Amino acid sequence: MNMLDQELDTMSLGDLKKLQSKVSTAIKTYEDRQRKMALVELEAKAAEMGFSLSELTGAPSRKGKVNPPKYRNPEDPAQTWSGRGRQPGWVKEALARGDALDNYLIVR
Repeated sequence: MNMLDQELDTMSLGDLKKLQSKVSTAIKTYEDRQRKMALVELEAKAAEMGFSLSELTGAPSRKGKVNPPKYRNPEDPAQTWSGRGRQPGWVKEALARGDALDNYLIVR
């Protein structure tokens, strides 16, 4: 019997369950790190050969779908918003003034 076995034999059930949880988490995070490292290496090799990994595997790109802008700030046309996610400051200010969001639609 080695030293680790002796330590485990003296632990309470609660401590053993905590240890089991920590070991499960450590295994999962280890596997996640290994998977990410493999993906980075594969993407680098594909880029070295002039391709993206998604082109070679036929898998969809990992980049999220970009939603086109739906609203535009008339005071600064460079400021747009897709209507999804957190409202930008200029939208919040317009709504606080009582403006209708429809007034800022790009396509009516």
